[in-house]
Amino acid sequence: MKDIIKQFRIDNVGKFRLKDHKPGFDGGYDKDGAGDILDSLKMEMDDLQEKLYAANKHALLIIFQAMDAGGKDSIIEHTMSGLNPQGCQVYSFKQPSAEELDHDFLWRHARALPERGRIGIHNRSHYENVLVCKVHPSYVLNERIAAVSKVDDIDEKFWEGRYESIRDFEKHLDRNGTVILKFFLNVSRKEQKERFLERIEDPRKNWKFSHGDIEERRLWDDYMNAYERAITETSTKYAPWYIIPADKKWFTRIAVSSVITETLKSLSPEIPELAASERAKLEECRKELLAEE
Repeated sequence: MKDIIKQFRIDNVGKFRLKDHKPGFDGGYDKDGAGDILDSLKMEMDDLQEKLYAANKHALLIIFQAMDAGGKDSIIEHTMSGLNPQGCQVYSFKQPSAEELDHDFLWRHARALPERGRIGIHNRSHYENVLVCKVHPSYVLNERIAAVSKVDDIDEKFWEGRYESIRDFEKHLDRNGTVILKFFLNVSRKEQKERFLERIEDPRKNWKFSHGDIEERRLWDDYMNAYERAITETSTKYAPWYIIPADKKWFTRIAVSSVITETLKSLSPEIPELAASERAKLEECRKELLAEE
């Protein structure tokens, strides 16, 4: 898997094309054995998370982006289920509030960043501002930006500035010890259709579907163009994108877990060793406890 996941990583790209990445790819793995592989990865991730928390040197920010029914909720549930909740923070970003719109577009995301030693998981992220807003530029008007009073003001220069802001933001985080992983769960249009139909036909899943999902589906090509541009503009060595095949959920979980595990390993987190003076104090405490009746 370590060799396979290299092909998912996108950094310092020239021209990135989504059509070169197959949503149904499974790496030759077998679904029947996927559960055991995922369990093994969860155990390894749990051990690494404890060391990350104890070392208190780095934070890990994990970003999930996808089309509707791309599997973001599912991947968070199954991939992170083995981690200690005390060391994780999960945020699901919806439409910005009035307070959030009174600040720059990165403000609410900066507030949700993980502290050192913790893993932050963002279900959608600051990238919505160059994805949904790129497809629906009128949304930008809600931000009441001084230089933008009408949709015609949202030109190429505006988007270039927004991509630059994102790169600078992520570079700042990297300089200060936050490791960033950005996952695009690459679901096919055909698979999205099947998942939508399942949500409509199964009463227990009706709540997951809304008419707006169909309206956004009609803009599929626009969204693919927006994703291609965003990934091209913001893929860097310090904040890489990973294009994860998402048609087969069992493989998606293995792929994401593998990337996270390998990233944590690369940080070489270790439980800190106490100084001799602190170990001596522990020994005194041990003797006192043993001496109790």
